[in-house]
Amino acid sequence: MGQITTNNELEVKYGLPAEVKFCKKCVLSNQRPQPTNEAGFTKDSVKETTFFDEEGVCSACRYAEMKDNVIDWEEREKELIELCDRFRSDDGSYDCIIPGSGGKDSGFTAHTLKDKYGMHPLTVTWAPHKYTDIGWKNFQSWIHSGFDNILITPNGRVHRLLTRLAFINLLHPFQPFVFGQRLAGLRMALKFNIPLVFHGESPFEYGCSTMNETEERGFRKKYFYSDSNHESIYLGGVNVNELIKEFDIDLNDLQLYLPLIEKELKDFPLEYHFLGYYLRWDPQEVYYHAVENTGFEANPERTEGTYSKYASLDDRIDGFHYYTSFIKFGLGRATMDAAQEIRNHKIVRAEGAALVKKYDGEFPQKYFKEILEYMDIDEEYFWELIDQARSPHLWKKEGGVWKLRHAVFYEDQ
Repeated sequence: MGQITTNNELEVKYGLPAEVKFCKKCVLSNQRPQPTNEAGFTKDSVKETTFFDEEGVCSACRYAEMKDNVIDWEEREKELIELCDRFRSDDGSYDCIIPGSGGKDSGFTAHTLKDKYGMHPLTVTWAPHKYTDIGWKNFQSWIHSGFDNILITPNGRVHRLLTRLAFINLLHPFQPFVFGQRLAGLRMALKFNIPLVFHGESPFEYGCSTMNETEERGFRKKYFYSDSNHESIYLGGVNVNELIKEFDIDLNDLQLYLPLIEKELKDFPLEYHFLGYYLRWDPQEVYYHAVENTGFEANPERTEGTYSKYASLDDRIDGFHYYTSFIKFGLGRATMDAAQEIRNHKIVRAEGAALVKKYDGEFPQKYFKEILEYMDIDEEYFWELIDQARSPHLWKKEGGVWKLRHAVFYEDQ
């Protein structure tokens, strides 16, 4: 699975860097893949990873330094006001699209744009694979705090099939959700002729492939469009034409997952913006704001795989998204949480490393049987696929137990 190179006779999968390095400031490693257009993924795809500079510092930490010392946030807010002034409707009609689930980020984004900047958002939600109780409750609280919403729920048979295929071929069971999450708001923007789309935090908060990307105000079109050639589009690691032929699926069944075609956007003045480009983004402060203004509630218990309770709560498959990331890249949910909290000055690096040691890679047991049934995969096959996906340059087996060759908490041992 994944392109393989060698590192002193150790195989390296997914095109990852053969030498594992950890950021000198946070707990992130250089194995973290960057967001890309999911519709091109196959088992042989090469991952573009997070940039580290000559001093061994990741791009996410360098961006955090820019937030602290370089970016003029007053000037950025002026840009936001000018942007809103260009698009704000004077008749109460929708003037921007906000994709989201009602979690802390979309709750903050929608409330801030509506109540502080006078916008008239239409919120758009791509349904999770399987809602958690707290996820559904937060979604309802979001809407009832004052927002119109379109909930898009995909064909259940097709979604389950694509999830199964994505797990088998890519060890990426979250991929069908990613397609919808990225495309649903854009499709509604086209349908309702609302060319302004707002995403919450910038993904560059978590790293980028070059520092030039930190100046991006929103996703580039390459993340969500293609030419209309189905030969180059893969869903669940399977070519669209093969899906139609082998799994009794019509092209219509796949419409919600297919990237926008270039000609759709040619005459549509789409503007996709990160609110986090214009306003200083702090996940903890965003959480407090959402609690106060949209009724957001944290998980009543610690989230499996990490120490936090307030992020990625909507979907019962979420834990498997982070667990499979841990298997493929050696980076789990606690790493991502600790890294961002170090950058936002909530904890120090030593604390982050200790949290990674305690929680990273914890197996998401709570919904395991339910997700196996959803993907129509038995437990033995599940573990077979998990072990096949481990890159030898990251993992070794000692006494019948898999262990990471490299971990941030090994540094002091």
